[in-house]
Amino acid sequence: MRFPLVLILAILWNTRGAQAQTVLNMEEHDAKPYYFGITLAANNSNFKLLHDAVFLHQDSIMVVEPLKTFGFNLGLLGNVRLSEYFDLRLNPQLSFASKNLYYRENFPSRETTKNIESILLQFPLQIKFKSDRIDNMRVYVIAGLKYDYDLASNARARRAEDLVKIKAGDYGYEAGAGFEFYFPSFIFSPEFKISNGLSNMQVKDKNLRYSNVIQSLKSRMIVFSIHLEG
Repeated sequence: MRFPLVLILAILWNTRGAQAQTVLNMEEHDAKPYYFGITLAANNSNFKLLHDAVFLHQDSIMVVEPLKTFGFNLGLLGNVRLSEYFDLRLNPQLSFASKNLYYRENFPSRETTKNIESILLQFPLQIKFKSDRIDNMRVYVIAGLKYDYDLASNARARRAEDLVKIKAGDYGYEAGAGFEFYFPSFIFSPEFKISNGLSNMQVKDKNLRYSNVIQSLKSRMIVFSIHLEG
């Protein structure tokens, strides 16, 4: 009986010792009033498409639907401490994305993909709610608003018979969650979020055959980010 008891006590003592040896990295960081970082991200974007009534009353274009494509983001991060659990975060980014549209036509019989490429300047402003720190890790959630400006918008294109015109400006909301892992000299933060637009991005033109079958196009984006914070 003595041997198992001694073994249990030894295990408990070793466990206590291992916990006591945990070194908190960047322990003073949580008290900083503000700090900065950089963002590297991959995105998966598409349109939420609503068909126009014209689509049901014509027999030329039989199918029109959005396609999901991948892109990437580069950005900066500024974080302001509001309280023990809440931060205000500005995360401007340059985003390279495509939101393509697939068409299947009857006359002539063919399939067409309209490649709508975007170079977005994104300005999200978010509230960040963070958990208590568990050793060198914590969990957080974010929610906020954003404004996007598309540098590659074709809204002013003149020869546009085969185009779907897209506006330059958009606004919307963002929500997501992530983890913060504290290293001796930086914080590594993987994050997942949705970034959805609220405005109709299409410049409506009934004279454009690929456009008049669409009532509205709203942007949708899923983003996986890596934030490196100091």
